[in-house]
Amino acid sequence: MSETLSPIAAESTAEVLYDVSEGIATLTLNRPERLNTISGPMLNQITELLVRANEDPEVRVVLLTGKGRAFCAGLDLVDATQGSGIGSQGQSTKVSVNLDLRNTPPTVLFAMDKPTICALNGSAAGYGMDTAMGCDIRIMAESAKLAAAFVKRGVVPESGGTWILPRLIGWAKAAELIFTGRTLTAQESLEMGLANLVVPDAELQTRARAMAAEIAGNAPLAVQSAKRLMRMGMNETFNDHVHHVYLQFLQLIRTQDFREGMTSFLEKRPADFQGH
Repeated sequence: MSETLSPIAAESTAEVLYDVSEGIATLTLNRPERLNTISGPMLNQITELLVRANEDPEVRVVLLTGKGRAFCAGLDLVDATQGSGIGSQGQSTKVSVNLDLRNTPPTVLFAMDKPTICALNGSAAGYGMDTAMGCDIRIMAESAKLAAAFVKRGVVPESGGTWILPRLIGWAKAAELIFTGRTLTAQESLEMGLANLVVPDAELQTRARAMAAEIAGNAPLAVQSAKRLMRMGMNETFNDHVHHVYLQFLQLIRTQDFREGMTSFLEKRPADFQGH
């Protein structure tokens, strides 16, 4: 089913499309004529839609993709250089004082319990690359590229890249990528560990949705608990972490989905999880 955006997001609603079907919420960046560069209104809209998907009990997986030949070419630097966009002189004071970093796409993506998949239909640069890295899983079209071009533009990975990349590929590889501002092909991204799959362009949406459907078919409370535990485990000792795992396990074995999982296994049939 398609969702109607709230009045808060009514402005420029066509810039981000939102659809929910079969437990999958799909967010599509929809500025193909600008390579899906992110405008100020888009930041707010993406955040709102991610929060909506995370809170919707009908949603089990979030799929993020783009229209046209790019996934996202970063923040809208054309508007910025003209004095009206993100990072422009006219907005510099307002951004530094009023921007709530707790409610921007990178921090919302990191805090989400629902699993997230980025289907890179084309190149991701700068902010677009950070956004893709913020998702749990990345599937790239063969023609897609990752451009860590921050230092070539006089900035740093402003949306979590300096935190995420060393954890994904190790310090040395992250340093090489960030310091050089290098652009990686889809195959190079796969070999470096930044992509889960590389598929023919024409198969991207089908393959991404198939993985989303596979995840959505599992017990949603267990999937979300696993994601929370993985996130917690990145900053915990092993002994602390196993205690947290045990507490989550105790909660899960009291759910109807646990009983359904055991019963369906014994009856040799697909499970019908309801999320409670």
